[in-house]
Amino acid sequence: MAQTDNPFLDGVAKAFTDAAGMAQSVRAEIDTFMRQRLERLVADMDFVPREEFEAVKAMAAKARAENEALAARIAALEAVTQKADRKPD
Repeated sequence: MAQTDNPFLDGVAKAFTDAAGMAQSVRAEIDTFMRQRLERLVADMDFVPREEFEAVKAMAAKARAENEALAARIAALEAVTQKADRKPD
């Protein structure tokens, strides 16, 4: 940009520079404030950390598999007892 000896233009340029710096600092302050508010909101919602969620999900899958295995075992035992009940003495 060309340099000038005009004090008015120098003043306008300084004002724009100051305004841009002030806008940038206001934006940084707003970003910090919003981040703090969102972190507080998330903390108040009592979310579960990802690791705990994955651990409970794995436990549920294991329990479901065990439940299915036990259901199949019970069905097999019931079939055997029903067969035994049908045999004539």
